[in-house]
Amino acid sequence: MDPQPQPPHNPSPLPTSSLVSNSERSQYLTKPTSQITTTNNNVNGTSHHHPLVPWSTGLCDCFDDVPTCCLTCWCPCVTFGRIAEMVDQGATSCGMSGALYTLIMCVSGWACLYSCFYRSKLRGQYFLEESPCTDCCVHCCCEQCSLCQEYRQLKSHGLDMSIGWHGNVARQKRLAALPPQIQKNMKR
Repeated sequence: MDPQPQPPHNPSPLPTSSLVSNSERSQYLTKPTSQITTTNNNVNGTSHHHPLVPWSTGLCDCFDDVPTCCLTCWCPCVTFGRIAEMVDQGATSCGMSGALYTLIMCVSGWACLYSCFYRSKLRGQYFLEESPCTDCCVHCCCEQCSLCQEYRQLKSHGLDMSIGWHGNVARQKRLAALPPQIQKNMKR
């Protein structure tokens, strides 16, 4: 009896969630990243397949948003804190995440290992491709560029990073409560 052929080795990490099926795990071994789909399992047990999408901006497009670039260059802890608050959907505050990032940076110099986990969470929430390489590699080699890219990605989804998660939720509620605007000179 011949052993089953093994898929080619792929250095990207496999999803370890119990919500990921074996067929989806095999996609990570056999398909290019752009062809992988992920499953979003809902509470009621139904699942939806989502193709992975590219980032809204490139890793080195820092100057597309100069204020964010400057903030990240001089105070990466603030940029990271804002990203973490949004990715955690308000469960952790910007101040707490930024302080922990600063503490890790001062003690070990390896805050990039902490921030790379948030990149992975962000990619999972928005079904983003893991590009140009693994999350930890991107953060260890280009920490400021990766933070800027994540910040721009969240802004591209309509989030106002400066008001935090709870401010964005309150803004959405206000916008949802407004009556629709009637255009003048509209005819039936």
